[in-house]
Amino acid sequence: MGYEIRSASADEMDQIGLMAAYVYGGEFGDSADNVTSSSLNPDWTLCAFEGAKLVTSFAAFPFTMRANGVGISFAGITAVGTLPEHRRQGLVRRIITESFVRQRDQGQSVAGLWASQAAIYQRYGFVAAGANRSYKVDTVDIRFPKETSSDVSVERLPIADALEHARAVYRDFITDRFGYLHRSQVLWRLNVFEESENGPVHCAIAFNGSEPCGYVVYTLRSSKVNHVARGQEIVIKDLAWLNVDAYQSLWEYLSHHDLVGRVSWSNAPVDDPAPQLVIEPRLLHCHDLEGSWMRVVDVPTALSKRGYVGDGSLNIAVNGDDIANWNNETWQLEVGAGEALAKKTTASPDVSLDISALSALYTGAASARSLSQIGKLDADLRVIEQLDQMFATHWKPHCPDHY
Repeated sequence: MGYEIRSASADEMDQIGLMAAYVYGGEFGDSADNVTSSSLNPDWTLCAFEGAKLVTSFAAFPFTMRANGVGISFAGITAVGTLPEHRRQGLVRRIITESFVRQRDQGQSVAGLWASQAAIYQRYGFVAAGANRSYKVDTVDIRFPKETSSDVSVERLPIADALEHARAVYRDFITDRFGYLHRSQVLWRLNVFEESENGPVHCAIAFNGSEPCGYVVYTLRSSKVNHVARGQEIVIKDLAWLNVDAYQSLWEYLSHHDLVGRVSWSNAPVDDPAPQLVIEPRLLHCHDLEGSWMRVVDVPTALSKRGYVGDGSLNIAVNGDDIANWNNETWQLEVGAGEALAKKTTASPDVSLDISALSALYTGAASARSLSQIGKLDADLRVIEQLDQMFATHWKPHCPDHY
């Protein structure tokens, strides 16, 4: 019997839930009605069936993502899994190939995912777009060389009262960033405010006068640290700030928890300012690990929709895209006066690169200079410098939301 590639029906969503439960070892729940199946619309799925049996699951959330100061339509790929007895049949490749056609038609010019294994998704052109930085620091080691402005205060509020303040700060915080999602109520609930084994969720808001200028969402639990006097742990779930005084004030607030022996944060951006601000940065115990992965699906739309720092005009030849082969053309990119337009051209290219290198350049995960140095981008020095001016990002790419 052959395989049929199609969307799951509403009556088949329980099979997607059970697939996720098995493939991911219960990480998202063990029942058919788990986080995976309950958060998906059947229209977002694209799966492989053998008869009535689901053998490969796949879905893509229709997100809006910040792309260097501009909101773009973005496909958040999730729930990818194949039953072991049906693996090595090329089913994921068939589904991803068809999904890219669907995403292009829907205007989703960039796709992203959280890779269970890097080797799986590099073969499809995805690149690590930024990283997650983790900290583990004792409260006694959270010290700064100078005090914050006396205008900033921090107050812990009930979640119901804190939510609108946090959402307002987050909207401003992500304005000129790359990779952050426009959070729906579901993302706020599941990724930020949902309780876990770490305990109830708390939210502290930084105020400048009466205006919110930062927040930290965290859990607090006892008996987590091997310390006779400070056995509690704070786990930061989310943190955003609009000025450095707000940022420092939030950390100082956490340091005032005298029974806490460890503050952990596992999804900070790599350009988070803590190492430049604290007195002893090595006591943060920084560790960086790849974050979300991204891939340009539709080159002209992605290039035209992105925000840019510098102006210019370049002809960019894309090659080697064996899944979305419509990208294998030379594209003229013109950026000026806050507008960008990419269109097909027959002119000689100024730069040549494959789809993974373009995706790394596009997201700000890698510079043109670094891509050139490892043989992934072919251009002369003048063009390389122009590319780095045009594709510079205000902040390093980052996505704190798992999906």
